[in-house]
Formats: sequence, C-alpha cells, structure tokens
Amino acid sequence: MSFALGVALFAAALLLSVALHECGHMWAAQATGMKVRRYFVGFGPTVWSTRRGETEYGVKALPLGGFCDIAGMTPYDEISDEDRPRAMYLQKPWKRLVVLFAGPAQNFILGFVLVVIVGAILGLPNISNDPVPATVSKVDCVPGSTTYFTDKAPQSTPCTAAAGPAQIAGLQAGDTIVAVNGESVSDYSQVSEKIADSTGPVALTVDRDGTQREFTITPQPSKVTAPTRDGGTETQQTRKVGIEFSPPPSINHYDGLAVIPGSFSFTGDLFVATWDALLSLPTKVSALWTAVTGGERAADTPVSVYGASVMGGKAVERGAWDTFLLLLISINFFLGLFNLVPLLPLDGGHMAIVGYEKARNTVRGWFGRAAGGPVDYLKLMPITYAVVIIMGGFMVLTVTADIINPIQLFQ
Repeated sequence: MSFALGVALFAAALLLSVALHECGHMWAAQATGMKVRRYFVGFGPTVWSTRRGETEYGVKALPLGGFCDIAGMTPYDEISDEDRPRAMYLQKPWKRLVVLFAGPAQNFILGFVLVVIVGAILGLPNISNDPVPATVSKVDCVPGSTTYFTDKAPQSTPCTAAAGPAQIAGLQAGDTIVAVNGESVSDYSQVSEKIADSTGPVALTVDRDGTQREFTITPQPSKVTAPTRDGGTETQQTRKVGIEFSPPPSINHYDGLAVIPGSFSFTGDLFVATWDALLSLPTKVSALWTAVTGGERAADTPVSVYGASVMGGKAVERGAWDTFLLLLISINFFLGLFNLVPLLPLDGGHMAIVGYEKARNTVRGWFGRAAGGPVDYLKLMPITYAVVIIMGGFMVLTVTADIINPIQLFQ
C-alpha cells in the first residue's frame, strides 16, 4: 500500500513541478504586459475550467504535463487586432527572454526550496567532487579479511600482527601522503587504489609539519568482501599497509541558519553534476540499449517519469523520505537545465531565436538598415520535428529500460 501511495505521490509532485514551470511563464508574461489566454494542467479533454480576467484556468483529463497559451507566441498564432500590440513575438527581446527563462527558473526555485528543507530537517549528502587530501587519521594493523555491509559497519577478522607495515615504518596520524611511487596524489582514495594495485614495496612521500619524508613500505595481503548491485557479495584479494583516513561525512548536518550557505554549496555541486549528466545524455543510448537487451543496467543511466515514480514509491515504502525528496530535487534541476538547451521546441530554442533576432538587428543598425522581421518558424519546422523524434525515441528507450530492467536504489 505504501509503495502505491509513494508512486502516486511522486507522480503528483512531478506534475506540480511541471505546473509551476508553466506558472513561471504565465506570471512573467502577465507582469510584462502580454496576454495569457489559457493556463491548463494536463492535456486532452477539459475536466474543469474557470475564467478570471482575460485568462482561462483549468484541468484536463490526461495528467501528463501542462501548458500556458500566451497570445502571439509566434507570428503564425491567430490573434485579434485588439490584442496584437500585446503579442509576445512583438515585445522587446528582454521581455521575451524573461518570460522564456521564467519557466526553468521555477524548477530551480522549487529545487532550492526543497534543498533547504531537506538540509534543515535531514541533512544534505556530500556530493562534492573536490579532492580530499590523504591525511592519515590512524595507523593500525592489517586484518586478514574485511566484510562490508549496506546496512551496518564493516567487520574485520583479528590481525595476525600487533602493528601494520605503515606503523612499523614510522607513519603517524596527521601525516599527509602526497605521492605514491613518485606519482602525486590529490585525493585519499588514490592512495588506497595505488597500494592495492602494487606488486611489491611502495614508496610513500609524506608531508609532516611542512617537511617531506620518504617511506618504503611492503603491503600485506588482505581480503575484502563487499555487496554487489544484484544483492550478492564479491570477494577480492587486495593489499594494505594499515592506514586509515577520515573521509568527509556522507551527510552534512546544519545548525540554524548555517543551512542556507550549506544549501547554496550543495546546489552548486548539484548543478555541476546535472550539467555533466545532461552533456553525457547522447552517450547513454548504448547503455540503455544494453539494459533493454538483457545486460546490466548502469546506475548512471537516465530514468523516465515512470521509472522515477517507481523509485519514489520504493523510497516511501522504506521510509527513505530523504531519497524521495533528493530524487525530486534532481529531476527539477534537470528539467530546468534541459529546457534551456537551445533547440526547438524547448524554451532554450525560443531564447536562441530571440538572441539571434537581437544580434541580427543590432548588426543591421550599424549599417543604417531597418530591423528585420521575426524569424520564420516554418523554415525551422524540419529541425524541430527531428528534435521531437529523437527525444521521443530516447524517451521510449528509457521507459522500456525502466520497465524491463529498472535501476535498483535499494538492495
């Protein structure tokens, strides 16, 4: 029951996100003097509507999004002579850009508000990619094996020696490892990887109180057992020297107003991650096809509205409201950035046309020529149709992958 409730709740939250996106366009258009003829949530037959002022507000039968009908969005829109001076395509470029950007801005605002709420109540995950110096927090013995779990602390077998190779060699807590075998390291994780990959003694360059020291250490073999994505376990032979680091906390908690700068920092990191994900979308086609044809589903592949709603349902089922909200936050930031891509029919495509018209008319003005007319949208229709077909195909592939081989957030 909680799963179904979670699916419905997440789907409703996504619909609200789209509705707020369209509200952004509507509010900006009304504020800049344009005429908004209709604002509807959903598509298809009208279920309910009412008119307030010059705008009809309503709900349609298919809750698959929404729309805001601004008079004269293109020169081909039918518009009365009375309303023509308020046509969107005849407005100053800055007004048109404000209206077009206001939609994605609502997704960003909603996402940030949710970030503050999550940060204040539950804390925010550390998603920063900034390197963490390899500063030693403890030197200890090397256990014969260590088992890692998803829901509790790792367990290690007793050590066969009282001290580990690093402690015997003279490393101390507070030392910062800056190089392994002469290769510089900028993050603590690189040290463990290089030691594990070594086949003999390793040379560690250590910064201790501003002075660099050299240590040659022979790692000891150790087994590591960790859970896999399919719910099983995998055991690997590795090499360790008995060094422990203090990585940054996985969750950052804030007191009082400290959540505000913390939320801005988290939002900046999330924007970077979302931008990288957006740029990598074309490269994910093969990974989605692999998932559809029976291969492993990569955790970083895109999800559809259906797949996200199922994830939201599973999060509610497990009581993981932080996961539910963070997933909703990520989707809002992605929707905002995706809509700014300069391709029709996205908001960014319309913004690109406004920018082109402004630049063209500026150049014409330099030569004493009159401003040119509006861009002919009909000439851009083949490109627009191609974009719609590509996006539609990608959406179908993503939905299929979410049905056949969904991403597993919880094991």
